[in-house]
Amino acid sequence: MDKNLCIQAKSALEELGEKARLKPGSIVVIGCSTSEITGSCIGTNSSPDTAKVVFEALYEVAVKNGWYLAFQCCEHLNRAIVIEKEAVPNAEYVNVVPQPKAGGSMAAQAYGYFKEPVLLEEIKADAGIDIGLTLIGMNLKKVAVPVRLENNRIGEAIVVAARTRPKFIGGERAVYNKKIL
Repeated sequence: MDKNLCIQAKSALEELGEKARLKPGSIVVIGCSTSEITGSCIGTNSSPDTAKVVFEALYEVAVKNGWYLAFQCCEHLNRAIVIEKEAVPNAEYVNVVPQPKAGGSMAAQAYGYFKEPVLLEEIKADAGIDIGLTLIGMNLKKVAVPVRLENNRIGEAIVVAARTRPKFIGGERAVYNKKIL
């Protein structure tokens, strides 16, 4: 099972990176219910072991591509974000340490693994993966665009993804820069 979770997680993030045209330095928010991955209802069966396997797979892909991962905590920590300080050096941090049943196993795994983890109240990420329908939309930039993934399951969890784009402004006569979309 661990090998399958690793393959599924890597495939989902690689596919998102390709479809969203992520560049080095992009921030990708990850919402994850390890309960859903293992076939339980969200919030009922937090699994640090599952978090470790999925985290390591996602982290490997992110490092290879120069992306930053931002892990969303559960509602017990108001969906705070765990991220490397290097990604957000001038941000305003919050003072909390996620735990498997208060923040979630994945956020706790990220906090324990990152070199210099910090927590933010929120972030505006460039793209995101929602593993188990955890609702990551609040941590994406304003205009989120759904990305249909072929790799849309990790374990038993449904995987939903999104990218963001700049807002269109200026009305019907505006000319848009297609290079940044």
